[in-house]
Amino acid sequence: MSREVISLTIPDLSAFARSLRNDLAALSDLPGHLEFLGHIARSAGYRNYQHLRALHEPALPIDTKRLDKALRVFDSDGRMARWPSQTRLQGLCLWPFWARLPANTDLSELQVNQLLKSGSSFGDHVLLRRSLIDHALVSRTQDGAIYRRREQAPPPEALALIRALAAAAQRPS
Repeated sequence: MSREVISLTIPDLSAFARSLRNDLAALSDLPGHLEFLGHIARSAGYRNYQHLRALHEPALPIDTKRLDKALRVFDSDGRMARWPSQTRLQGLCLWPFWARLPANTDLSELQVNQLLKSGSSFGDHVLLRRSLIDHALVSRTQDGAIYRRREQAPPPEALALIRALAAAAQRPS
């Protein structure tokens, strides 16, 4: 098992110690490592160690070079100015369009086209629409009449890109 660094802030050390002591007093022998982690987590107010761990997942590192390359694809207003040549970069650059689409909403092709046109300036919204489908960010019906954003958690670079472009769009021209 790899070591994880999970910080634990205990606002009331006295209550924590009392709770931990009561948990351990009920045991007949010394608990194992994982069981002891569970006692510590419960004493700190979590349901169990998995609950503590899930709430303190370490942030994944961001590939800043890739993020910088993606940002160069967009203009100062946050609109896509050109289509990137690298497939990995294309996928990353589609996330801001995914973020513009409303969640859990059926959209017509015309509505999707309008959103894509407003977020790009290079004039190929059809390429963007097809790429959103190819990268599994959007689904559509067989006849292409209804489009829907696929709900999923964006990767760290995509979140950083979405935030940077939203900030650029908010800046006065």
